[in-house]
Amino acid sequence: MPVPKWMPWAAAVLSAALLELPFPLAGPMPPWRGMIAFVALVPLLWAILAPSGSPRPLRHSFLIGYLCGVLWYAGNCYWIYDTMQIHGGIPPVGSVGLLLIYSLVLGLYFGVFALALKFIAGRLGIGRALVAAPFLWTALELAAARITSVPWDQLGYSQVDNRFFANLAPWAGVYGITFVLLAINAFYAWTWLRAVGSGEARYKTQAWISCAGLGLLLIASGHSLLPVNVPTTATAVLLQPNLDVDTASAWPGPIWDQNIAQITHLATQPCSSYFAGIPETGASTASGCGQPSLIAWPESPAPFFEDEDRFRSAMKQLALTTHSPLIIGGVGMEQTPDELHYFNSGMVFDQNGTPQGRYDKIHLVPYGEFIPFRNLFFFAKKLTRKVEDISRGTDRKTFLLTDRNGQNHRYGIFICYESVFADEIRQFAKNGAEVFVNISDDGWYGDTSAPWQHLNMARMRAIENRRWILRDTNNGVTAVIDPYGRVRQSIPRHTVGALVAQYGFNSEVTFYTRHGDVFAWLCAILSLGFVLRAFTSRSSSQ
Repeated sequence: MPVPKWMPWAAAVLSAALLELPFPLAGPMPPWRGMIAFVALVPLLWAILAPSGSPRPLRHSFLIGYLCGVLWYAGNCYWIYDTMQIHGGIPPVGSVGLLLIYSLVLGLYFGVFALALKFIAGRLGIGRALVAAPFLWTALELAAARITSVPWDQLGYSQVDNRFFANLAPWAGVYGITFVLLAINAFYAWTWLRAVGSGEARYKTQAWISCAGLGLLLIASGHSLLPVNVPTTATAVLLQPNLDVDTASAWPGPIWDQNIAQITHLATQPCSSYFAGIPETGASTASGCGQPSLIAWPESPAPFFEDEDRFRSAMKQLALTTHSPLIIGGVGMEQTPDELHYFNSGMVFDQNGTPQGRYDKIHLVPYGEFIPFRNLFFFAKKLTRKVEDISRGTDRKTFLLTDRNGQNHRYGIFICYESVFADEIRQFAKNGAEVFVNISDDGWYGDTSAPWQHLNMARMRAIENRRWILRDTNNGVTAVIDPYGRVRQSIPRHTVGALVAQYGFNSEVTFYTRHGDVFAWLCAILSLGFVLRAFTSRSSSQ
């Protein structure tokens, strides 16, 4: 019996709202909210598969899924509006327009999911469609990473604090967690569709009992595991300058000397106070001390140009003063016969201040580091004039550094937005990196959900590769993340400071590090198999 016409649309809106909750909204997310991901998509699955009475059920299902996707992207990434208006100088109407375009494009993934699911259900039955659902969703998350290059807040990130499900990441990456979440949502949807479709009280009772039982099991499994002890063997000083991203970064005359003096002062502090966890979550405070094996400076608007003598001289003096190697965010430069190329770089110096090379950012931020279709976005003149296209790096190199005790360890550096691309970051570990250094500037996001979402995605990279991450940011969240994704130390946002960070090294190569997104690609292949099987089958009565 067809449901009322308004109910599937209301269910799509409900799913979009529920799906916002397992991710940070305006601050760090309480871990319990991650459990909502186990049921958030049930209303959408029901809306897609329940009899609608529409003469065009495939189009109807696509539009229901598309509505859910547009609403979710607009809510999850509302920070685009703030970034474009405050830092891009785009008027409110234009900022809303950019957010809407973004949501309309990426919302298509939800629409395609709904279309494929309905098509399979019409040919193979609802049961087989729900079996296909986890494969379809995982495949479309892979498409979002590879085609549109926006794998922001994939569903599996919602379980970064769930130790039971996070253990899938070293094997299948975040996609493995996504798959399990969709399978559980599909089970709930199947149970509910069966109960409602039969109309018998006993089926409804069984549905509630099975759903409640599975829910309790999931809650218990995720939060009852004992934490793994991971010892620390080294110390780094992570500098947080808290520079205004909109301020000119020339540092003329005495300003340069004052700022370099402040950097040296922060880098040579033997101790610092910190949060033993994520800021703003009630984490306890403590104090840490140690002789550094590394000094890091984040991506920031500081005028650190590779070819400038004053920069090289200042870094040499800093290295000699601290007896430590340095990783410094700045502007790499390379002259070719045609032009001078600029790179967003992590520049590396040994403990004597001798340059050891640089890592040039490979995955650049659209509209932040280059403007795709610059002529098309004529209405964003202030933004397009402000952003000069930066050249892309080509090599995910790692660096062998010697600390003050003569110990050699290999470091992998990635910059800001690159942390959301799992298959790219794992290559640093595959190339021998024993620890990751993530330098970032989240000042563009302001006090929105984005810095916290970004942090959680970086935490998943630690889990997938079982690596410590030294996350050094311009204005927070500066933190140390252990190989199980736990924030062990951090300092407050929007403050000038330094984190004396305790960390360790690991040369283990996980299955995900070695093989990457093989599980997600398998889901993509099987998804095509489901669709092709449906094409060759006659219509099912469902």
